[in-house]
Amino acid sequence: MDHRAAGATDRRAIRKRGQLSTAQESWHPGLPAGVCANRMSELMKRHASWRWMTLGVLLCLLRPGLANTVAEIMFDDLRPSQMQSGSLLLRMLSGYRVATRMNTAIDLQVSGLVAHVSVQQRFLNDGAEWVEGIYVFPLPDDAAVNRLRIHIGERIIEGEIREKEKARKEYEQAKIQGKKASLVEQQRANLFTTSIANIGPGEEVTVEIEYLQTLKYDEGTFSLRFPLTMTPRFIPGAPLPGRKGSGWSRDTARVPDASLITPPVVTKSKDHRVTLNARINAGVPLEIVASRYHPIDVQQVGDSFQVTLMNGTAALDHDLELLWRPVPDKAPRAMVFSEMRKGEPYVLLMLLPPNETIADSVVMPRELIFVIDTSGSMHGTSIEQAKRALLLALDGLKPADRFNVIQFNSVTRSIFPHSVMADPGTVRTAEAYVRGLKANGGTNMRPALEKALRSAASETHLRQIVFMTDGSVGNEQELYTLIERDLGQARLFTVGIGSAPNGWFMRKAAEAGRGTYTYISALHEIDEKMERLIRKLEKPQVTDIRIQWPDGLNPVSYPEAIPDLYAGEPIVIKARLENRPRPGDLIRISGDSADGTWGSELPLAGVSDSPGVAALWARARIESLLDDERRGRDPAETRTAVVKTALEHHLVSKFTSLVAVDKTPQRPLSASLDKEQVPDLLPYGQSQQAIFGFPATATNAPMQRLIGVASLLAALLLLALARIQGSVRELPAAS
Repeated sequence: MDHRAAGATDRRAIRKRGQLSTAQESWHPGLPAGVCANRMSELMKRHASWRWMTLGVLLCLLRPGLANTVAEIMFDDLRPSQMQSGSLLLRMLSGYRVATRMNTAIDLQVSGLVAHVSVQQRFLNDGAEWVEGIYVFPLPDDAAVNRLRIHIGERIIEGEIREKEKARKEYEQAKIQGKKASLVEQQRANLFTTSIANIGPGEEVTVEIEYLQTLKYDEGTFSLRFPLTMTPRFIPGAPLPGRKGSGWSRDTARVPDASLITPPVVTKSKDHRVTLNARINAGVPLEIVASRYHPIDVQQVGDSFQVTLMNGTAALDHDLELLWRPVPDKAPRAMVFSEMRKGEPYVLLMLLPPNETIADSVVMPRELIFVIDTSGSMHGTSIEQAKRALLLALDGLKPADRFNVIQFNSVTRSIFPHSVMADPGTVRTAEAYVRGLKANGGTNMRPALEKALRSAASETHLRQIVFMTDGSVGNEQELYTLIERDLGQARLFTVGIGSAPNGWFMRKAAEAGRGTYTYISALHEIDEKMERLIRKLEKPQVTDIRIQWPDGLNPVSYPEAIPDLYAGEPIVIKARLENRPRPGDLIRISGDSADGTWGSELPLAGVSDSPGVAALWARARIESLLDDERRGRDPAETRTAVVKTALEHHLVSKFTSLVAVDKTPQRPLSASLDKEQVPDLLPYGQSQQAIFGFPATATNAPMQRLIGVASLLAALLLLALARIQGSVRELPAAS
């Protein structure tokens, strides 16, 4: 038998058998341990060469990242630029080189509740060939992306909004014709891709993206968070044939666009830097302007504050968060902003329920289920943050409470079979358990959610689930559906851990769970933020909130159903009205609390114009339409409605993209065009070895996989030796 044909047959068999089961889902696509072990067992029976076996094992132990690379190249024929490694290498005509360099500049202006943000991504081609750069990057999950420009020297090319397929076709045609072109596509609500075609040798091209965002307001403090990098996602599901993108993961049945949301990462870079220029006009006197994680310079200019990074630049490895607090007696209880667009009025309003409605309420006994992520992406600083936060929460338990602790990585475990009373003995047992937790494995989140949501509920205790994770999953929509379906009377609170958590998952999971979300990205803020969360857990929420609009306005408002509110939280509403509010028009808001019915009124007329309110309404409408589709709305109807709204308001969405094309070709058609995936910078405090390497992998059996990949390497070396010796039928016996 021809051994080349046999090899092809074996390879197809391995492909067929290599569908990863739930227990074998991994961060990095590769071969299941059992397949590798079986393959090696057969080879060892035929060719007992212990010297080569030993060499293969040593190579695996010394270079764990190499094992994944060999498996990928052999069985998927991928290029080095698609591999997860310490740096991104590109196979150019002149050989391998480091990828295109990229840096970011953020310029923003805050007016009241709205932030106008410009993000400039500067791409520099250091090579000798023409290239296409592809960069996957995060933005705030509620960002309304509405503008694209390409800067080439002194020239500026404006982008246009198109349906996604049309935009992609226009971009590909321009790329083939040698024209400068850029395409901005949305992969997730908080994850986007910039493609820039025909960057010439030694050329710098700047892609500028603009978006609008609503500020967060909580317990008297405004805040604005900028995600600067992303934690590598856990990708569950059986692999699908082919690839949509050039990421390190295969597309799977549960994450069909996985290859589009798994960019390579580097642990170090002389580039990947960010600059900041912020102007804050809060509309009220401020007591403090600060940054949680980056040193800043703050200068007051009239009623505004100018903010820059103290050192000029910072690494793109840690989310940037600015916050400002009004002078206490000037803190707003309500704010209203409006915009007229094409003859239609849009309003954005914020109303803070009085604290006294919930300040002295009687607290009913609670059942607290704490769920902590102990996967490999939590390795290092993140797991320490999560453990300390959980210990504070355990310390806040009262004797009448019940509780349990669930940890998850590739598998899910709980300290107790079911919730127990929070007596001193059980709390001490839980504290010792938490202190011993280690980060290892994959972020297999679904079983942990199911265990927390589906355990038998107590009729005498209010169930509250506190979910601590970095949210580094690719199957978010599947998890939102699970939460909404199984929540019952419970409430789910998410705590985003680490320097770059998945903000979209945190917010939407808490929204589905009728709770709140909290970010903890540094050890110094754990006490403050956990105390704030504990206050929310202890105090009853305002529920069944109702809104009464003046007659004749006929609003289309979002959120359609106001979620439960907790201490210090405002009601935020975005609405499009049929008619302009009249003098004396009031919006009436009421709700139920433990103390009875609460209500308030807010005038709508005479509000100053605030550009951007209409785009923020459109962004909220698109999100609501997509949520309805997940709950069963017809996909075709959803697509039509989303496209109509996005095109009307010039927004990037799931079905629309921004494309900018230069009219003049730049690349000679005789010159080749290489494609490269620009890497992200690994988030601060995370370990590449823990996420992608051994033994901290996402598989259920790290050691089995280590042995399996070692076996694969040994098989490759045996095959190479056979070819060198000119014999494909029999290898020399071991000496």
